[in-house]
Amino acid sequence: MSQEQRIQIDTFTLLNKELEKQRYHLIGGHSAYKKCHWTHEALTSGRYCYKGKFYGIESHRCVQMTTSSLWCWFRCVHCWRLEPEDVGIEWDETKMPMMDDPDFIAEKSIEEHRRSLSGYFGREGIDRKMLNDATKPKHVAISLTGEPTLYDRIGELIREYHKRGMTTFLVTSGVRPDVLASLDEEPTQLFVSLQAPNERKHKLINRSIVANSWNLFMKTLSILPSFSSPTVLRLTLMKGMNMGEEDVKDFAKLVEIAQPTYIEAKAYMHVGPSTLRLTRDAMPRHDEVRQFSRKLAELTGYRVLSEHPPSRIVLLSRLERPFKIGEAWTPEWNWKTPENNDDMNGEYKSAESGCTEAE
Repeated sequence: MSQEQRIQIDTFTLLNKELEKQRYHLIGGHSAYKKCHWTHEALTSGRYCYKGKFYGIESHRCVQMTTSSLWCWFRCVHCWRLEPEDVGIEWDETKMPMMDDPDFIAEKSIEEHRRSLSGYFGREGIDRKMLNDATKPKHVAISLTGEPTLYDRIGELIREYHKRGMTTFLVTSGVRPDVLASLDEEPTQLFVSLQAPNERKHKLINRSIVANSWNLFMKTLSILPSFSSPTVLRLTLMKGMNMGEEDVKDFAKLVEIAQPTYIEAKAYMHVGPSTLRLTRDAMPRHDEVRQFSRKLAELTGYRVLSEHPPSRIVLLSRLERPFKIGEAWTPEWNWKTPENNDDMNGEYKSAESGCTEAE
């Protein structure tokens, strides 16, 4: 074994130990699973996340995973992803060194989801039917960390989940329009993360490590109308960075290009390594996200369809109602149910209290 190979192995050993400290379950050479905060909430309190309210996704039956635990073409200021400057270790983030088999990744991610649930079987007050259902997941969110489309076989992985009767949400930063344009199979719903309203702020916020990233992102926006699956522009909002009057106008121009089925406007969360780059003041409250969303609605012709204060997120669309994907909706709680304005006792609770690690 060469010295270079030994250095690479030692580097990834250290990085993987850091990920495990953050409660990631590592899968193969490049993928990972992590139990979502809302999986815990669903099992212990019967509360679902915004994906439950907007689209009917059952949080306890949702696998949160990534195909790219350590690789991304952006070093976004707001991201909780482990980045080189956070640990003082450099590695090549542009290209994954291996490509595990899609069938293996699908099976192992489901297995890790089940393993993360094992402790609940001995816990008091857990609905046993709900817990048993949780061990038979029906949905996967391919997001979590890194850039999933750097895994060249992402379309095959989506197909593997669909073969298992699961629905899929693919979340991408939009830097691989070539991969998105040639997917073997479309996800149930495609999300494109959007933080920068223009190229200047793209350089400041996304901090790309590859050339031409803004043009690649714009290419992705231009092909979104060609997808048969619903598409979403997910805006991560940061006070003092992308919520001004001119920002809203520039975001509206991008919406016009992409013509997404939905827009999700969500508050930045002050957790993980992002706390080294931004202050807690950058984290907007739900009222501020709502005000921003109303301005964007006026400029785009979209309308506010739903909101979920515990997740500080607002859903906009030109549809009369969102498409139902999962089985979380009931007559008492669904996409149109009014909620109180409590945005301090949901997923932002730890961030507001100063905890730097998302649960």
